Amino acid sequence: MPEWLVLTLAMLAACAVVVVITFVRHRRAAEDEDITETPDVIEYMTMWIGVVYAIVLGLAIAGVWEARSAAQDHVQAEAVALHEVSERVRVYPPQIRDRIRDDVNAYVGHVVTEEWPAMAETGDITERGTVLLDRVRADVTDYEPKSDFEAQAYQPLLDQVTAADQARVARAESTGSTMPGVVWFGLIIGGVVTIGMVFALQIRRTARELVLAGLFSALIAFLLFLIWDFDDPYGRGFGASTSPYLALFPGIAS
Repeated sequence: MPEWLVLTLAMLAACAVVVVITFVRHRRAAEDEDITETPDVIEYMTMWIGVVYAIVLGLAIAGVWEARSAAQDHVQAEAVALHEVSERVRVYPPQIRDRIRDDVNAYVGHVVTEEWPAMAETGDITERGTVLLDRVRADVTDYEPKSDFEAQAYQPLLDQVTAADQARVARAESTGSTMPGVVWFGLIIGGVVTIGMVFALQIRRTARELVLAGLFSALIAFLLFLIWDFDDPYGRGFGASTSPYLALFPGIAS
């Protein structure tokens, strides 16, 4: 199911729940119940519950956004390091140069077409990707420079391979959900309590109040969806992308 459809259904469901409960509550209310007055203490508690929950939501969104940005930085660092390897080997003999570039392209192609979907499904990188990167490292380290010019390029090439490997490890550690289950429990329960406090204010069935209550619940549903989508940097629509690989290696098809 597309994520936009999930978001739409969640927001509509939140609005529908508020409207239905409002109608049911008014239908079952006693005839002598005054629904126009709300005790001051309830208004005070509702205000503070909303403030506290807004702070928690803001911190959660900031946390998952930071994790998403860090995940994209790992991708960028890996792509740049591999591109540097591919460019710096131009000083090597054609046979060695072409072999290293072919192995780099094979690794990048595997990451884009196979490993990326695997990270979304399993939350982990592939063994094949590790083997391909090890092949690139072997190509660089096993070659013995034949001139001073090649020797000057040898160590920087090793540094770039190390940087790519470190970025790959960081990317592997960033896969999967970044928020603990207890935090999700608090966010969901907090959302239910915050929306539930709307009914403590004894809202009436006027169009204005129903629209405001529906929009309030839809906003909370949207923010929870946003946190859920950012929570898996490599597995969902608003997460990190393969664009750095494709930009630096245009010959690789996604």
